[in-house]
Amino acid sequence: MKKKQLLQVLAWSSVILFSCGGEDGDKDVSSAKTVEIGGKTWMAENLNISKFKNGDPIPQITDEAEWKKAGVDGSPAWCYYNNDPANGEKYGKLYNWYAVNDPRGLAPEGWHVPTDEEWNSIGDALGSKAGASMKSKAWVGGQGNGESGFEGMPGGNRNHDGSFHLLNSYGVFWTDTPAQGDYSWFRSLTSANAFLTRDYSNRSKGLSVRLVKD
Repeated sequence: MKKKQLLQVLAWSSVILFSCGGEDGDKDVSSAKTVEIGGKTWMAENLNISKFKNGDPIPQITDEAEWKKAGVDGSPAWCYYNNDPANGEKYGKLYNWYAVNDPRGLAPEGWHVPTDEEWNSIGDALGSKAGASMKSKAWVGGQGNGESGFEGMPGGNRNHDGSFHLLNSYGVFWTDTPAQGDYSWFRSLTSANAFLTRDYSNRSKGLSVRLVKD
């Protein structure tokens, strides 16, 4: 192979490697799968980035006591389920709500964390049993049919005390909308039923995040 051709191949390989991931297992949002639901463009995979829009790092916290402290202090944090990077490849990262609502911006340019009302639009578009079509086929027991293209994953959550729960049976996603006190709204998919459920939770919990285009 000629030198010029070799340099072109190496350059192209570098682009591929860069776009597939980065530090802390990050995935470029611009290459994420998307789906149109209810007139909006949603990410069809969980968010997996470790920097705010301005480039500042979001602290990764693995220690249980430090995770709890971040919640008490109202400080942003992310982690992998069970602190295992392999879970990040499949389920993305878990973020506390202080990362979601940080003024530096969790979402890259052109995207935002959906509001409570925008999540309502999914339920309106898909009907009373939206959860069944929103779940990916990866759910145990064939509980997800994947028909909506949302590809909701059962990524579990991290509790305010730093413990991990419900991998493979529960997928839960922050909204950017505050509820009462120190709580904010989220949406969840569960192996127990075929619904998209609305509830609120303590902001120190680690939940998955989906983005929607501006």
